[in-house]
Amino acid sequence: MAYHADSNELMTKEILTWDGFGSASRELAQDIAYSGFEPEVIIGVARGGLPLAGALTYALGVKLCDAINVEFYTDVNQTLPDPVLLAPMLDTDSIVGKKILVVDDVADSGRTLGLVIKLLRGFGGEVRSAVLYSKSRTLIQPDYVWCATDEWIVFPWSAEPPVTKEA
Repeated sequence: MAYHADSNELMTKEILTWDGFGSASRELAQDIAYSGFEPEVIIGVARGGLPLAGALTYALGVKLCDAINVEFYTDVNQTLPDPVLLAPMLDTDSIVGKKILVVDDVADSGRTLGLVIKLLRGFGGEVRSAVLYSKSRTLIQPDYVWCATDEWIVFPWSAEPPVTKEA
């Protein structure tokens, strides 16, 4: 079974540890705070954006968070033709007219982030985006980025294969 970080054949890659993630999320939160943007809701793009969304809700003192489910990557450097929204869907009634921070782990092609931002802007609020990593090829430039890289990224939450009952 392949898993997100099954990238042993890659010679170079960016590796983020749990300790590094803690520092990165605080630094990103500080950048957001310095900008003066005060989100009312933080929405994580599932699955990769969920750890950062949770960290940013605490770091920025935001009580309201939600998730939007999008599938795009199927393996290392392998994607579906287009990002696809998956159920369950976001509680859209609660976000009308709100200041929203959309959070994901990486803006790679930017297609997932672009889809989510376009959808959320349709609800009349102010929408900004934050990612841990941004790649030079991204079509969407996030408002807040912790680090730029063009390497494959191994995140701590996807660095090991899924656990099984046999393990």
